Amino acid sequence: MAHRRHTARSLLQLLVLTVALAAAGTAATAQPSQGNTAVTLDQIKQALVGHWASIAPEIRPSALKNADGTLKPFYLTRDFKALPGDRFELTIVSSADPLGRVPLSRILIKGHMHWRGDHPIANGAQKVDFVADEAYEVTPLLQGFADVLNQVAAQDYARWEVGKTQSVFGKTFAPFGLAAGRNFMEYDLVYLAHGMLFWGARNIDGRGFDTEENRPTNLQIPMARQ
Repeated sequence: MAHRRHTARSLLQLLVLTVALAAAGTAATAQPSQGNTAVTLDQIKQALVGHWASIAPEIRPSALKNADGTLKPFYLTRDFKALPGDRFELTIVSSADPLGRVPLSRILIKGHMHWRGDHPIANGAQKVDFVADEAYEVTPLLQGFADVLNQVAAQDYARWEVGKTQSVFGKTFAPFGLAAGRNFMEYDLVYLAHGMLFWGARNIDGRGFDTEENRPTNLQIPMARQ
């Protein structure tokens, strides 16, 4: 009997210790990293310069909904070039299937990155605004997608054809929510770790990164250096 009481007491002490350590670890990782970064902003910018790309096709929640109210998935791959002078070029290829075998469109965005300070998700993470103030181009890669564009984005554009690129820069482009005279912009984050480039994870309810309040709070699947 005494042995069983001793064993039960030991297990209880172990459980309490495990919970305490878990709580302590959670508290530690929840602390903001501001003021504790191991590298300077200039070093982060220098390390970012280069060519990065998706490891495999990725999935996002879109703002569109299925008939049952669930969010439609959005499949894509990213190809990103960070250039000197805080410039960037981003190519996104969206697809109709999870494996990326049925490409729908290719989007090319060029612009500038604006650095807004430390992000608390990880030591060295930075808040970054991406502004497409140089170029925004769209290329249909599937006839069905071109047909849709000819219905919803015909005004001020030539006929949309597969493989034919058109600039939507500075124009109204309803499919992507672009308004004339306004540059596309996202409130995002940047984090470099383990040879990978992380941006912010998309909001699970489909909201875009269109305001400071909607800036991501967690990390997305990374891109690898090319």
